Amino acid sequence: MRRIVVASSNRGKLAEIRDILRDLDIELIAQGELGITDAAETGATFVENALIKARYAARSSGLPALGDDSGLCVDALAGAPGLHSARYAGAHGDAAANIAKLLDTLRGVPEAQRAAHFHCTLVLLRHADDPAPLIAEGRWRGRILDAPRGSQGHGYDPVFFDPQHGGAGEMEMALKNHISHRGLALARLREMLQAQR
Repeated sequence: MRRIVVASSNRGKLAEIRDILRDLDIELIAQGELGITDAAETGATFVENALIKARYAARSSGLPALGDDSGLCVDALAGAPGLHSARYAGAHGDAAANIAKLLDTLRGVPEAQRAAHFHCTLVLLRHADDPAPLIAEGRWRGRILDAPRGSQGHGYDPVFFDPQHGGAGEMEMALKNHISHRGLALARLREMLQAQR
């Protein structure tokens, strides 16, 4: 069994990644379990940030590492909060404050103009200096609700609506993991890993 460090401290992300890749011959270890702190996200794109996280975790652990960078991109806000999704309201990871700021910013914007998508980029490094990382991306399209709905998921899920499947905050985890940005990116990564066997 291969050991891979997941370069994230986000419990919601870790749960989704572990659930989707559970049947592969991989042991996923959260970086925090190895005493590794979060890397500074200084990239200008999701790909750059995912690579920074993966390289930092691989270098710190000596193991292969999986970096994930994702965010919510709202059309009416020119793609914001985007790269700054986790700290949109200031403090890193304060989902309630981030949602409150988003809804306040979109106050008065009609439903037809509230299109948005979640984006996820995954980068898998076999070692810290891997010159050819595996990169997989996924996008989940929908719109922003006027108010939070449901208590499932994490982050912006309570205000994200998928027109085919309903509110992300009301979805069963199995469905969300199948259709979400991270689910789609992990499905692509899984195909890459299986092709290398």
